[in-house]
Amino acid sequence: METIEIQKVTIEEIDQLQQIGRQTFAETFSAGNTEENLKKYLAEGFSTEKLTQELSNPNSEFYFARLGQQMIGYLKLNVGEAQTEIKDDKALEIERIYVLQEFHGKKVGQLLYEKAMQIAKQRNADYVWLGVWEENQRAINFYQKNGFIAFDKHIFKLGNDEQTDILMKLPLETNSETKF
Repeated sequence: METIEIQKVTIEEIDQLQQIGRQTFAETFSAGNTEENLKKYLAEGFSTEKLTQELSNPNSEFYFARLGQQMIGYLKLNVGEAQTEIKDDKALEIERIYVLQEFHGKKVGQLLYEKAMQIAKQRNADYVWLGVWEENQRAINFYQKNGFIAFDKHIFKLGNDEQTDILMKLPLETNSETKF
């Protein structure tokens, strides 16, 4: 198998980001949601306008996992004011790690996760945090395996449906103490 490369997404790759974003989100969440709510979220959450704003934000970064010329997964990170919930300058948020279903179990998510950890350490973050749908046991298990612990919950709107996300946090080894 070819080597999987992790590369920063550029604004010129917005179409590929939109495509993989919609595909992986639909693969992950179509079974547990109505078609109407999923379509609404995919149209709004992955609109060209929204992705352009996110790609242009200096506090957000996207990375593709590539196998040859094929995009097989992606990562979205936020710092500072771009974070969706906690706006802590000493934190890094993993907003998204998504992998095409056919590549589940092939360590692609782990490679994207390791890229996030590398960036968190480069930024001297005290901790990394994220939100994960309470019904996405596969993702919860993945983050727990990597040392994350639940610390709170929040509401995520998918179309007209209010869903509960578990907020999880991983303290990083730094000189300062991380507060929970």
